[in-house]
Amino acid sequence: MERVPYVVAGEFTIYQVAEQKAPLLAMAADADEPELDLGGVTEFDAAGMQLVLVAEQLARDAGKSLRLVAASPAVAEAFRVAGLDDRLPREVSA
Repeated sequence: MERVPYVVAGEFTIYQVAEQKAPLLAMAADADEPELDLGGVTEFDAAGMQLVLVAEQLARDAGKSLRLVAASPAVAEAFRVAGLDDRLPREVSA
């Protein structure tokens, strides 16, 4: 089965989280191997980070691991500042 990551592009801030919440959490809970692509995100704030972490926990609760396959510089910087850069794809966090 081909993996198709859930893609978020553009702004992923408090203003977009409400529209992303349901589909992102459904993907985290329902996909056999949940993957998230944040490579096209131009703005990322604490609300976006919180939703990603909730999705990660939801996947973990279902016995899976949410894989972050791409992260833009904005996402990488937010993860770094939060001390969570170990969760970034290797090619981004290096």
